[in-house]
Amino acid sequence: MTITTISGRELNNDLGRAKRAAKDGPVIITDRGRPAHVLLSFDEYKRLTGKMRTLGDMLAAPGAEDVDLVLPQRTELAKPVDLS
Repeated sequence: MTITTISGRELNNDLGRAKRAAKDGPVIITDRGRPAHVLLSFDEYKRLTGKMRTLGDMLAAPGAEDVDLVLPQRTELAKPVDLS
């Protein structure tokens, strides 16, 4: 994946270039030198916003091996069980 950065002025002057670059990865559009917007292909947008069905799907997604799964500490106490 290639990340391309262009200014808002460059986008206005050559939208076709930005659209072609979005096929290879996100295009960061700057405003006065600062990132302001991101242009994505529609397929990439659908991939990012698509609903994952299960925790297993999310853990199997590319890049998930780098995510730390932080779980809150449990506050409930176990109750004694009568096994007689």
